[in-house]
Amino acid sequence: MSKKETTNLKEVGNQNYESKKMNTSENLKKKKDNDLPWWVELLFVQIGLPDKLLVKILKVKKISKEFIKNDKKSLITFLFIFTTLAYFYPVIKHAKNKLDCEAIAKSYIIKNKNTIEINNKEIKMLSTNFCNGGEEIFEIENLRN
Repeated sequence: MSKKETTNLKEVGNQNYESKKMNTSENLKKKKDNDLPWWVELLFVQIGLPDKLLVKILKVKKISKEFIKNDKKSLITFLFIFTTLAYFYPVIKHAKNKLDCEAIAKSYIIKNKNTIEINNKEIKMLSTNFCNGGEEIFEIENLRN
């Protein structure tokens, strides 16, 4: 290759570099000219919330993206545990309410009914029956009779 050809190649390379540089600056201008997100438009332009709040929101958004990116495993573990607890909470609450009802019914039977001849297991059975809608508790004679 002669000297002319090498200088021409350098000039072509410089021109390509300059054109790429111009394209990136045009791309940056296009990015800056993009419309605002709808929530920014609504909250900060239309409603008029303070700009300090927008800065804080954007910082939190950036931090949360980094946290999600870096700690996916711990986040998935936390969500799994939370979902499991949320799934079983109604079952646990129902069991607790049922046990409370049985305890209240048992104390009612002991206080207000003639339970001399009834052992502890039968009282528990009657209280469970009563909490499930049974009416056998009313068949026991009252102390007053």
